Amino acid sequence: MQNKTDKTDAREDFPYWLVVAGFLAAFLLFQIATDDIYSQVIATVSRGIGITIFVTLLGFFMASVLGLALALASLSGSIILRQAARFYIEIVRGMPIIVLLLYIAFVATPILIGAANTVLEPLGIDALRTRDFPLLWRAIAALTIGYSAFIAEVFRAGIQAVDTGQIEAAEALGMNRGLRFRLIIFPQALKTILPPLGNDFIAMIKDSSLVSVLGVADITQFGKVYAAGSFRYLETYNVVALIYLMMTITLSLALRRFERTKTPQAR
Repeated sequence: MQNKTDKTDAREDFPYWLVVAGFLAAFLLFQIATDDIYSQVIATVSRGIGITIFVTLLGFFMASVLGLALALASLSGSIILRQAARFYIEIVRGMPIIVLLLYIAFVATPILIGAANTVLEPLGIDALRTRDFPLLWRAIAALTIGYSAFIAEVFRAGIQAVDTGQIEAAEALGMNRGLRFRLIIFPQALKTILPPLGNDFIAMIKDSSLVSVLGVADITQFGKVYAAGSFRYLETYNVVALIYLMMTITLSLALRRFERTKTPQAR
């Protein structure tokens, strides 16, 4: 009876959707290989893959570092740090990424440069110019700020999930706060943190396409420019969608496999 149930569950869990997606991907790849228009599109759009990967990796790394700092501040014994971290997290999480992107690029950057110039000019240092700060770095800064608020909540939940008894035992052994966090809390919290952190990384790959609104030469921007010039919208956005799907689905499947290897199976 148990074997029959297992076979039924296996049939239900079989990724039929992945088979269908694979056929669609194979069809598009065949079109790319045999159709000159698709070949031109992929040759153009693929030039933005490097920027997309660079923006995602650097933005996610900085967002993770800032998110960890925010999580620690939100769990601090200082009410000022807790309230400041909560203010940042709630405000940033309440803003759409594209609005944050435009705000950082065209509002916050000029304001910060103007404030810096009020300090530098009396010292005889040449004034900074807004155009000296590339839109690429403004886009990375916006993604960092936007995702740090979400990642902070992931870190906070993971840290709070650690059994308090182990923390108390570490205190009894004379470990200071930093040592407890490095040897006891963070390694155990990491098991809880990694799956949602992986989901945020996949989400950032998709949201990195928003940097195209600033003219950053990523996959989406190259696709927009090519489609506008050739009027080949179907072929262009088929290729753009395929590239993003290949990256996100591959990472999503890898993340699921990782979760299964780390989660004990019920018997």
